[in-house]
Formats: sequence, structure tokens, C-alpha cells
Amino acid sequence: MANALGILKANRTRFITLAVLAFLFFTAVQGMETDDWLITILRGLSVGMITFLVAAGLSLILGLMDVLNLAHGEMFMVGAYVGWTVFVRPDTFVDLLSPLLLTAVGFVLLPAWRVWLQKMPSLLKDSRILPWLALILGAGFLWIAYARFPLAIWNPEVYAESPITYSLALSQDNLLLTTMPPPAGWPLGLLGTLLGGALLALAIAGFGLRQQAGKLSSHIGRGPFISAAILLTLGLVTFFINSNITNFLLEMSTTARFFVAMGVATGLGFVIGGLIEVALIRPLYDRPIYQLMITLGLSFIVIEVVRAVWGRPEFTMPKAALFNGTGDGCPATNFGDLIANQCSTILLFNGRIRTYNEVFIILVGLVVLLLVWLILQRTRIGMIIRAGVQDSEMVEALGINVRQVFTFVFALGVALATLGGVLAAPSIGLSTDMGTRLLLLALIALAIGGLTSFPGAAAGAILVGLLQQFIIKYGQIGINLPFLAEPFKPSPPLVPASTVLLMVIILLILPQGLFGRNE
Repeated sequence: MANALGILKANRTRFITLAVLAFLFFTAVQGMETDDWLITILRGLSVGMITFLVAAGLSLILGLMDVLNLAHGEMFMVGAYVGWTVFVRPDTFVDLLSPLLLTAVGFVLLPAWRVWLQKMPSLLKDSRILPWLALILGAGFLWIAYARFPLAIWNPEVYAESPITYSLALSQDNLLLTTMPPPAGWPLGLLGTLLGGALLALAIAGFGLRQQAGKLSSHIGRGPFISAAILLTLGLVTFFINSNITNFLLEMSTTARFFVAMGVATGLGFVIGGLIEVALIRPLYDRPIYQLMITLGLSFIVIEVVRAVWGRPEFTMPKAALFNGTGDGCPATNFGDLIANQCSTILLFNGRIRTYNEVFIILVGLVVLLLVWLILQRTRIGMIIRAGVQDSEMVEALGINVRQVFTFVFALGVALATLGGVLAAPSIGLSTDMGTRLLLLALIALAIGGLTSFPGAAAGAILVGLLQQFIIKYGQIGINLPFLAEPFKPSPPLVPASTVLLMVIILLILPQGLFGRNE
């Protein structure tokens, strides 16, 4: 009893703030019809879950590594565009799969390259020159080798061959794609890709040669060699049965292909996150300003790459068949009919709820929230992460390789962002500024919930989503205020301004956020 009173007294400001927010939320609901407030809440939760997937990754990275990744929003954007590619143009995805897998063979052998370089003392004298030479040669080999691989791709400069046209064709069920045969000289392409990837990995190992000399173990486990053999096999198999894999994906239902797109986007985000941490963030842990600058620069580079490949115009990603059904039996009145007829909407309290936006996205967000929470609370890596958030030096003193944990957390954070991107693509469409907008929302949610708190990221994201949707709804129906003859209707600019205002109020009352910890 005394302990509970102590907790209540120590957190009375937080409890009072949460009670006031709950009261305001209850008051806002009272001014609406049942179907209006139900749909508004579900839409708010949908926006909140998308925001949470971006904010959660930021929270994990910032909490453990004290790194603010300003390119995190662009990783969200990359997830959307990669998901669209796998879903709408699986032929392009399969064409790119083989060279990427073969290039990765050299990178998974990075531990072996480091040990090998360490055993070559003569290379220490030229350790400033050789990495740059390997980098230039590796990039040159890849540039030449990639041209030897077939690549079926759209043309954003020609409307009839643009992503917009392919999205429209898929939504109308008349998408036609053709596979391309390998051009002449493809064996040189395979060998050049393997050699180029190995040289790039050697360059990365060489750049850290002086700093790591004498610190690495001479023992190399079987893991890197097994992984390299698996990637080599997959790369060769995907190259020689390219057309079979493409036809398999095209014959697959759009529902199954959408789940494949989700998995590919999330997995690619994990790989990209690991590469960013190893190549860009790790050398700059003692220079936080440089971290901000390099991630900011990376965000601009990613935006320009996306514009060059997919084009500048906005376009939409069609919904999978499971969430796009119409006709007899739709809108569904129960979940049985919803699954049987694959309806795009369901009736609830006389209000139409979109199956994808207000049901599926929320369910996926809840599943991710539960899985990440279980990882943090019930696994060894989660225990290390939580301990590292409190005191990373203590964790390192216990003999734990904190660098590997950092890489895992950064990769996991980026994977969550790319998952959010592919989920958002059918809902909000694809544009080159979608990442910037979501990053701003995620930062606001983090500030409200607590910068380094995972539960705070979830709470802040949900609050941001609910507030925005209630402001949008009251912009339609109006708010009855005293001394006003007509209901007050908030204008669209008040939607983003309301979230900033909520953040300012919360931080004035609780400088650490709702669930943040005192430093």
C-alpha cells in the first residue's frame, strides 16, 4: 500500500495529465453520433499505427545508441516504393534479386576479410591507399557487370510506361508483363558481380585496418562461409530460373503477393539498416553532429534516387483482392461475410469502415507492438537492449559485443519503418515527400510519449493520430462553442498545428514526455 502511494505521489503530474487527456477525449466523443466517433477513432488508430512503426524504430535507436536518424522517414518511403515494385512489377524485383544476392556474398564474408587483412602486415603500410583502390575497382566491376543482367523496368518519363499506368492496369486486372532473356556475356556479369562485391567488402575492411589491428580474433566461425554459400546458391538459382519465379509471382493471388511485398520490404529495411550502421554511423559515434549531417545528407540522396527511378509524380498502390471486394454481400455486416466476400468495407453501427485502413493496418500495428514488446521483455537480446538504454558502458564491461547489438537495433528500427511504408502505400499513396511528413509526425509522437520510451512511442503515436482525425472530423461537423452563433469548424492548417500544440503543452508540464525517464 505504501509502495503504491509512493508511486502515485511520484507520478502525480503524469497521472493528472493522462486524466485530463482522457477527459478531453471523452468530451470530444460526446459531440458526435455513434458511427461518427467510431469511424473517427478507428481512423485515428490507423494513422497512429503507421506513425508508431516509424516512431518505434526511432525510439529504439535513440534510446540505445543516442543516434537521431534523420533519414528514418526516407526509409519509410523506400519501404513503400519497394513494396509497390514487388506487388505491381514482380519481374523487376526478380531481375534485381540475382545481382543483389551475388553482391552480398562478398559482404557476408567481411569477418574473413578483416582477419585476412590483419594477417598481412605488409598491407598496414599502404592501408590508406589500398582501400580506396579496392573501392574504385569494386564499383567499376559492379557498374560493368550489372549491365550484363536482364532488367525489365518502367519508364517514368513516358506516361504509358510509368508507374501510374502499371498501378492502374493492375487495379483493372489487365496487367501484362513479359520476361527478358539474359543478354550475351552473362557469365562475365556473374563473375564481375561476385568480384565487385568482394572488393567493396575488402575496401570496408581496409578502412578500419589500422584501428582494428591486433584487436580481432584470428578465429573465423563457419557462419560467414555458410551464409556466403547460401547467398551464392540463391543468386545463381534466381538467375537461371528468372522467368519461372516471375511467372510464379504473377500467377499468385494479389493478396499473397502483397504479403510477399511486406516481407521483402521489411527484410530489405533490416539489411539497409545494418549497412547504414556499419558503414556510416559506427565511425561517427563520438561525433553526434556528424551523425546528424550524414543521415540528413543520406535522406536527400535517397529522395533523389527515388525520383530518378520511380519518377516525381504521386501514384497509388492498388489494394490486394482481400481488401478490395465489391458487389453482392458488400459492405459486409460481420467478419464471416467480410472474409468470404473479401469486401472493401464493413458496416458497424451504420457506419462504413474500410477493411484495409481501419482494420488490417490496426491489426498489423498491434501485432508488431506485441512482438517487439516480447522481444524487449522476454528475450536475451531484449534484456541487453534494455540494459544498454540504461548504461551501455556497463553492458560492454560484462563482455557483451555492444557493436553487434547496436547493428541489430538500428537494422530493426529501419525494418519497422519500411514495414510502415509498405503498409501505408495502399492507404495514402506514394510520393517523394511522404517520408518527411511521417518523420515529423513520429518526432512529435516521440516528444509526447518520451524520446527513449518504446511504450511512449506507441502512446504518443496513437494520441497524434486520434487528435488529427478528431480535428478533421470537427472541421466537417463543427464544434459548438459558447458565445458563437455558428459551430466553429477548424480549418485544415489546424490539423498539423494541433499536434504541435499538444506536444508543447505536454512538454511544458512533463519535460520528459508522458513516459520518458529523467536523465
